Amino acid sequence: MADSGSDFELASNQKSSLFNRSLTMEPKTFVDHHPSLGRASSIRKFYSSIESFKGKVLKLRNFFESPKSQPAPAAAADRLHLQAQSQFQSQLLSRLKPTKSLGSSFSNNSSIRLLGTEDRIVVYFTSLHGIRRTYEDCYAVRTIFRGFRLWVDERDVSMDLAYKKELQSVLGAKKVSLPQVFIGGTYVGGADAIRQMYETGELAKILERFPKKAPGFVCEGCGDERFVPCTNCDGSRKVFDEGEGVLKRCLECNENGLMRCPECGS
Repeated sequence: MADSGSDFELASNQKSSLFNRSLTMEPKTFVDHHPSLGRASSIRKFYSSIESFKGKVLKLRNFFESPKSQPAPAAAADRLHLQAQSQFQSQLLSRLKPTKSLGSSFSNNSSIRLLGTEDRIVVYFTSLHGIRRTYEDCYAVRTIFRGFRLWVDERDVSMDLAYKKELQSVLGAKKVSLPQVFIGGTYVGGADAIRQMYETGELAKILERFPKKAPGFVCEGCGDERFVPCTNCDGSRKVFDEGEGVLKRCLECNENGLMRCPECGS
């Protein structure tokens, strides 16, 4: 009996402790699950402080820097460009050498003449590239005359020394510049004179009386080179004298063993 009573009391105590535990409410601490709101406000404060610092730096820089010059208006810039262009053109014109025979004085200028060439155009030039400006002037003059499709007596002083001596004798000067042009036996001038006459249209009027070549015509004998190897010595500049039994200098070719083309260079 005593044992059953003690068991009953133990069971009742367990029930009461169970009920008491279920009815007991312990206070819980509140945890903020949205910490981003506070972080955003702190970030805004940080960037606002940076912006205020930038503003102070800009004020200091504007205070110490000198004011920038205002750009010139478009009209003033155009005026300056036109002035510079006119000055450049005047400098180019001042570099042109005056020629002895231009305009109406060409037909009356008979002080310098190349005898035996009244029916042709003669151009003294060089085909060597030693001096770039000289070569370019010679090439330009030859190109201008070839554009008119005219037969031109081209005399290359670098291929035949006799042409250089001939030109020096005609002009009466030891030092002569190239190219030099004679039209109808009358001295015209150099590259500047030919360019000026070509641009003004005067050259075309002067060349009207000369016959023109067929389009695409090329000399079959020399390919428009005006020179061929000597037919007497085959370019060796030596011939054998059977009477004396010795070699002698060939008299029919120049110092390079060349002779004028018999088809187009005569």
